[in-house]
Amino acid sequence: MRKLLSMTLTACVAAWSFGASAQADTPVTYTDEGRALFRFEVPDFWTLRTGGPREIEDTELGDARAVSRVMGMRPVTDDNVWMGFVSPSRVSSIQDGLRYLEDIDKFLVKDPAVTSTSDTQIGGLPAHVVRGTGNRDGRGVNFTATVIDLPRGRVAIGVAILQDGADPSYVDALNAVFASFRSLQ
Repeated sequence: MRKLLSMTLTACVAAWSFGASAQADTPVTYTDEGRALFRFEVPDFWTLRTGGPREIEDTELGDARAVSRVMGMRPVTDDNVWMGFVSPSRVSSIQDGLRYLEDIDKFLVKDPAVTSTSDTQIGGLPAHVVRGTGNRDGRGVNFTATVIDLPRGRVAIGVAILQDGADPSYVDALNAVFASFRSLQ
């Protein structure tokens, strides 16, 4: 009886551990002025960095831009992939979001070339996706910039950057982050 109980307990712990690891991504909430705007899940073994509102400047042009809180993430052991979300204040539509991206694109990717655009839904909300190539820190990159139309006159902008030579399996992780996206308004 003791051996059977031990085997049953071991099987339950193994099943619980397997189930927990399959659902272990970490939910994160993006807030602005105390108001929750949206949430997404950060994959396990990725780091998340947050920043508050600030101004960034293009050192070549001396061109300053106001930037809202950016939540950026990347795998712990690999700098070849990065993903970030921002919800800029006073950007209230997909068209405004696309203009915002045009204004800050030089801070994300140098020499961007758009390869495709599409309209879709993310988290049940209208979204516009721009895919392209460019370079960053002297290396070729593929990027995806997505503007998601949030309720109450806000947007969320998600940008994913994959450097040339990055493990292609990261595309699945990036897609899972987008699949986890939900508005909280």
